[in-house]
Amino acid sequence: MIIAAIDIGSNAARLLINKVIRRDNETLFSKLNLLRIPLKLGFDVFKNQTISEEKTEMFIQTMSIFQDLMKLYQVDHYRACATSAMRDASNGKEILKTVKKELGIEIEIISGLEEAEILNENHKSANLISGEKQLFVDVGGGSTEITLYIKNEVVEKESFNVGTIRMINGPIPDEEWERFKSFMKSKIKPIKGIQVIGSGGNINKVFSLSKTKEGKAVPAHFLKFIHKELEPLSISKRMKRYNLREDRATVIVPAMQIFQSVLKWGGLDEIYVPKIGLADGIVKKLYIDLSKTS
Repeated sequence: MIIAAIDIGSNAARLLINKVIRRDNETLFSKLNLLRIPLKLGFDVFKNQTISEEKTEMFIQTMSIFQDLMKLYQVDHYRACATSAMRDASNGKEILKTVKKELGIEIEIISGLEEAEILNENHKSANLISGEKQLFVDVGGGSTEITLYIKNEVVEKESFNVGTIRMINGPIPDEEWERFKSFMKSKIKPIKGIQVIGSGGNINKVFSLSKTKEGKAVPAHFLKFIHKELEPLSISKRMKRYNLREDRATVIVPAMQIFQSVLKWGGLDEIYVPKIGLADGIVKKLYIDLSKTS
């Protein structure tokens, strides 16, 4: 079976195509293709509350490319999800109706909590890090999702309108930062022995820069170091010195601020970074849902 996931984030749109193989009692997800297009929808939305005509045209062209690739790979099933930027865009639903009419691609706008649930399919299906207490942290362009597992059960989950592109476009309201801080200090900090698991392109890049071995955690002091190194540099200097794409060089500094805040407020000192993302979770959840109906 070939399954595809379309993840429309605030910074980029991704198409993941997986071949799903059932072998004995094991399900294997083999990546056939992953395409990432830096649309940067959030730069429009979090400033003007709407997606411009130029970005709309780029978005429709991107979905057309995704559609062609899904046909080429003979995809059996797909699910397309849009997150924070589309949630906040005044013309988001209208744009998705146009995509449905012109291309036949059905795209769902999902809530922050549903986004967290999909991300956590990676946890439930892969058991990524051993340990009884695990805190999943996904930092995106428009929002940050936090989920706490204890003995494989969800104990706490919350979504915050704190994201990298929101921070670039203007200050996050004090009350949202305070809600975030209060959640971490009251719900997370009192619990000892938590393993933090980060996801998103920015923390993956920092993991790579840290030269940390696969399966080991990145210490909090390295996040502080890389943030301090990058913050005063121009976008072009960040790109050159650390071999970053332009869109990554733009958003990595606010991402490090968010991750550092999570660790500080939660009384945590390191973070694991397995290679997971929303698209992976979409594929796995879709496969589980299909299995229930077959």
